[in-house]
Amino acid sequence: MTNTKAPSAAASVGLLVLRVVVGAIFAAHGAQKIFEFTIPGTVGSFADMGVPLAEIAAPVVAFLELVGGILLVLGFLTRPVGILLTIDMAVALALVHLPAGLWVAEGGYEFVAVLGVAALALALTGAGRYSIDGAALRGRAPAWLA
Repeated sequence: MTNTKAPSAAASVGLLVLRVVVGAIFAAHGAQKIFEFTIPGTVGSFADMGVPLAEIAAPVVAFLELVGGILLVLGFLTRPVGILLTIDMAVALALVHLPAGLWVAEGGYEFVAVLGVAALALALTGAGRYSIDGAALRGRAPAWLA
């Protein structure tokens, strides 16, 4: 039996705050990879960190973080975007940050872990009432989407 009841107003405000903050951070990191570091610079950085297929991974990650972050802020396609961003952070954690330990100041995984878990929470809960998903898709799209 599945609970299809919409989240309460308070829960939806909580999801809105989470979406906006986490989405803005993802979007900022994607924009940084594209506009500040540039795609060629990000490819080089990924290659230096040992990321396989850096020439493919770098632009995919950069645009996923930029566009995915914006979609989280808007609350549009929150569940699938949340899954993709969770995978993004899990790969970053495993390939780059885990060997450095917990602390971000030492290159560790604390920041990517928090972002990944926040994205997973949004994938599991959905966007809440105050979102494009809640306004436009609820009841019109499969539960895994809205």
